[in-house]
Amino acid sequence: MIRRFIPLILALALAACEGGRVADAPIVVSAIGSEAGIADPDTGPLEMPDRLLMAATAQGLVQFDGAGQIEPGLAERWTVADDGRSYIFRLKDAVWANGQPVTAEQVIRILRRATQPGSRNPLAPFLVVIDEIVEMTPQVIEVRLSNPRPDLLKLFAQPELAIFRTGPAIGTGPLAAERQGDALLLGPATDPAHVAVDTDAAPRRIQHIVLRGERAAVAVGRFRAGKVDAIIGGTFADWPILQVIAPPQERVKIDPALGLFGLAIVSREGFLADPANRGALAMAIDRAALTQAFHPDWQPVETLLPLQLDSAAAPAQPLWVGRPAAERGAAARRQVETWRIAHPGKIRLRIALPPGPGSTLLWAKLAQAMLDINIVPRRVGLDEDADIRLIDAVAPYDSGRWFLVTACRLCSPEAMAAIEAAREAPDLASRAQRIAEADIALSADVAYIPIAQPFRWAIVTARLNGWQGNTRAWHPLNHLRNESE
Repeated sequence: MIRRFIPLILALALAACEGGRVADAPIVVSAIGSEAGIADPDTGPLEMPDRLLMAATAQGLVQFDGAGQIEPGLAERWTVADDGRSYIFRLKDAVWANGQPVTAEQVIRILRRATQPGSRNPLAPFLVVIDEIVEMTPQVIEVRLSNPRPDLLKLFAQPELAIFRTGPAIGTGPLAAERQGDALLLGPATDPAHVAVDTDAAPRRIQHIVLRGERAAVAVGRFRAGKVDAIIGGTFADWPILQVIAPPQERVKIDPALGLFGLAIVSREGFLADPANRGALAMAIDRAALTQAFHPDWQPVETLLPLQLDSAAAPAQPLWVGRPAAERGAAARRQVETWRIAHPGKIRLRIALPPGPGSTLLWAKLAQAMLDINIVPRRVGLDEDADIRLIDAVAPYDSGRWFLVTACRLCSPEAMAAIEAAREAPDLASRAQRIAEADIALSADVAYIPIAQPFRWAIVTARLNGWQGNTRAWHPLNHLRNESE
């Protein structure tokens, strides 16, 4: 494994910390979150450090490159047939970390576990379309779907669908990891396709990475001290921490992430039982002022679907879109006052937000908007009972159905039926129509209040010449640096 390289890695890392980053020093990455480790995605969502480690040490059938595009993983080739109802993958020669060959039977068993009823894999709701996964030959597997899904490859590329197993033989690379204190040291995993026949041949260039999962404040402090090449996984919640050190603007990267950032209605009691009242909340928020308080490039949105995607129609727009902010605010206050006349007393709403200084800034903007229309807000934690919850999620693939399902935490029966109809659509044309109808239903129901696209930031030094911003906001560790340059 990489044990024989550890003395070299540690020496280079020490030299880099004492005398500046040298060209051959390991790439040092801080991922915002808890300490990195191998976690089972079938038991629940993974934090960013765990997702990066999983993707680095356990390939999926396919995987993302540095630009967020599909590239081969365990599958060297694939075919999408029957209008997106059949995915056929030809596996390359691969071995587990213990040198044992990877078999189609093992791959099928791992994928079935992720898709079986009761799986807590965050992608499971979007995998119910899979009818069966079968072994066609020892090197070929087929994934058969009940309905067409031509965009499923992006789900197979997610770390949550990596081919891994517990124990010492975690995955097949492209990297292998070994823990050293609070960090993980990563180097190339065994790859039978690149074993040199001639023992005198020049060795392949090796890229080593030091990965830590840590709080944003610690990561930013490490960057300020010149001890880290990249900070990955920044969100709106920790953005103000970065501003304290005012890093060079060319080192700060903002991804053009595609997803949801808004408020999901999770209670329909009292004031929130009426869609007109929920609409008043949506009108009261000054999205431009809110996003500009963070970054000038953070663009607000007013629709659930950011683009048409695979819908048959453009994103459904609320009735108030296009009205001036002052007019919206006045209409929201009138709606609240009408409710209070019939229901005397204060209107109190609990808003669940994550911790962090960015959340405090967001809270200030949301609280002021609600107070302006005579609603008394209270901030609560994400694990507490609430009336409204923030959704901040990057879309794993480009389908309107992901946006609909993720936004619909508590929807009307009509909206839920429309979402289900989109899932069961027998062909792509009817699926597109059902998605458009569900988008209209959710917009009318005001089950979700859109604010912006997810805000994702990172810091990268000049030596990471492989960095590319992308809509997945995803940056595999093995694509951070172009070693050919």
